[in-house]
Amino acid sequence: MEIGEFASEGSQKMLNHNEVAMSKGFGKSVIVVGSKSESLNSDHLNGPNSDLSCHSDDDVDKAVDFDEDGGDYDSDDYMYDDDDDDENDYLSMQAQFDDVDLPPGVEASFSWLKDPTPGVNTQAGPSSLNIYDPTNGENHAAATSSSTVLTGAGATVKEQEEKEQERKEEQVLRNFQNFKRFDTVDDFADHHFNSGFSGQQPTKTWAKKIQEEWKILENNLPDTIYVRVYETRMDLLRAIIVGPAGTPYHDGLFVFDILFPPTYPDMVYYYSGGLRINPNLYDCGKVCLSLLNTWTGKGNEKWIPKQSTMLQVLVSIQALILNAHPYFNEPGYAKSKDSATGRTKSKEYNENVFILSLKTMIYTLRKPPKYFEDFVAGHFHLRAHDILSACKAYMEGAEIGSVAKGKVLSEAGTSHRSEFKEAVAKMMNGLVNHFVRNGSKDCEQFRLPC
Repeated sequence: MEIGEFASEGSQKMLNHNEVAMSKGFGKSVIVVGSKSESLNSDHLNGPNSDLSCHSDDDVDKAVDFDEDGGDYDSDDYMYDDDDDDENDYLSMQAQFDDVDLPPGVEASFSWLKDPTPGVNTQAGPSSLNIYDPTNGENHAAATSSSTVLTGAGATVKEQEEKEQERKEEQVLRNFQNFKRFDTVDDFADHHFNSGFSGQQPTKTWAKKIQEEWKILENNLPDTIYVRVYETRMDLLRAIIVGPAGTPYHDGLFVFDILFPPTYPDMVYYYSGGLRINPNLYDCGKVCLSLLNTWTGKGNEKWIPKQSTMLQVLVSIQALILNAHPYFNEPGYAKSKDSATGRTKSKEYNENVFILSLKTMIYTLRKPPKYFEDFVAGHFHLRAHDILSACKAYMEGAEIGSVAKGKVLSEAGTSHRSEFKEAVAKMMNGLVNHFVRNGSKDCEQFRLPC
């Protein structure tokens, strides 16, 4: 499948900014690169220095595979947090995440988590915060208090907690609304490719190519892809992709680390958390895509020097990999697309994928990637109701991917396997708990009786 070429006109300001970044990156900390051109699936890159070597499914205990029987729904019990007040379950789940290949970054740390200064009375006039979510084109109104906020002895504990919660919610939404699609950051220590390559100095041609990539990304990123580049390591990039509507990946967040080698194509690593959610996204982090020369392709499907871009790679991952029927991404399966057997297998695959996508949501919310903490918190704050509405609709028979913005778009019902319905039901209360902890409202209505 061909992906259209993206181009943009860069500003002189961006060029100047990149020149400063180059002086930082090449002056203070030399970027060392390899002298050989090797693809992602070469022996060198699959070696111990790259950490991209894939193991068999039997060797990866934490991987969740799609077998002929539809997978194992009973694993990962730590995902199913049934008691909001059970701190032991909460800590147990956290410990489980510490044992897997977590996304980069640490626990989200926000200034609004600090305790308010005691004994201070502040006035909160009538106001309403209208937040626009660019990833789905919706406006969300968050009303703030119009009464006097008493944080001293004049207010009850419950009133103080309610006012503090309102302030937290407002701050989360403001941070989300102000989050830039493209921005530069500094610390790359947790980046998957932070060690770079050993070998020759980068050429001016290569550095210029990266500057051009930066300009294209800054000016052309869609509302559902967010990128951070590193001033002191211009060859590194981190991206977060929002799962497309109409697919089993809807409302999810998927994290990728990218390296711009001196000889293209780029190298991409997916933070899977040990979950195989797609035939093209391995639990070891490998991304299978023609543009990356990690899969076969013809013509414009493959990387074309001086023409293909990193933006094309990111858009291809979102459009071609995270699609509505990922089962047919598997080699040889596409020929069964129009058969009854193929459609049945695809539906069962989507059931498995949706369960794993829910697990990935919890995984990402618990350990947001560094520099994306505000985006992750705001995204799930706004999408919680939609996600839980979709879970309820799918348990009632709606086709997976047919729910958008909390509404079923297709009235045509389907029959899901009992294992799928039980798995979603088992996860519902855990999702409610995590979304409530993140500040989302109107989630308790989805809680199921134990």
